[in-house]
Amino acid sequence: MDMDRRTLIAGTAIGAGLATSIAVSAAEAKETAKSLAKTAQVKRGYTDGPYGQIHYRYVKPERAKHLPLVCLHASPLSGIVYDRWIEEMGKDRNAFAPDTPGYGGSDTPPEPVQIPDFANAMIQFMDELKIERTDIMGYHTGSFTAIDLARRFPKRIGKVVIISAPVFTDEEKAKMRDSEGRAVGYEQMLETTLNNARTRGRGMFQDTTDDRYRDITLERMRHWRTSSWGFRATLTYDLTTGISEVKQPILVLNPQDDLWEQTPRAKPYLNAQSRIHDLPGRTHGMMDGHTAEIAAVVREFLA
Repeated sequence: MDMDRRTLIAGTAIGAGLATSIAVSAAEAKETAKSLAKTAQVKRGYTDGPYGQIHYRYVKPERAKHLPLVCLHASPLSGIVYDRWIEEMGKDRNAFAPDTPGYGGSDTPPEPVQIPDFANAMIQFMDELKIERTDIMGYHTGSFTAIDLARRFPKRIGKVVIISAPVFTDEEKAKMRDSEGRAVGYEQMLETTLNNARTRGRGMFQDTTDDRYRDITLERMRHWRTSSWGFRATLTYDLTTGISEVKQPILVLNPQDDLWEQTPRAKPYLNAQSRIHDLPGRTHGMMDGHTAEIAAVVREFLA
């Protein structure tokens, strides 16, 4: 009987301890979840730029452990492509996704601008937000701007991450000027967008949901007046020279998108601290569908 009583008492004590442990673990998990939810909340703001206001998305954790990360979108899109990305990267650093002038919620310049103009606008954006130094990330058109920033403002830019390196031959550039570099009207933009949604475009965004793809497509339509500006700017910028003049480490992410074949051409121009990371099977939208995977690669590089 005494043994049974001792066993019962011991069992009760163990059970109570286990219950307390579970309660503490649950409380800790709840606090962690609350903390992550809080730090991952995307907010929006406006600041002054050279052509009016610049709209931007941002995430700021309670305690930033690393340099900020400023993310520059492809054209003719906006910071919408980084929604989920800055939620993830904003867990341990301040993460920003500005809309470059003429796109998203940012005001439009009076006439088409060049890559250095986009870069100058981003420096003013950083000045307005008191970002003294930052890592930079660029996506297609944004890759050109990221490289120009790193080349011209080495004291302001830390490490560089670019999604694809659009290194085109002169022949490819000539064809693109004829086919894609011209200004388009509203109806032409509607038709092109609809055709892309039905055929080629959705195929390039395999790593995102249908609803997310529709949101991105609508965002593209928003910029029908300036749709060709960013692309035309890339055709006049010498990317290989720009890359060769960058002294900071560069990580080139190479998803299997429409620049899968062109991106490896950047290799001879990269410095010894830089590399190309191939991502076979990944497409546009990979930062939506494979956020943690891509973030692990980028965090390791930025560490």
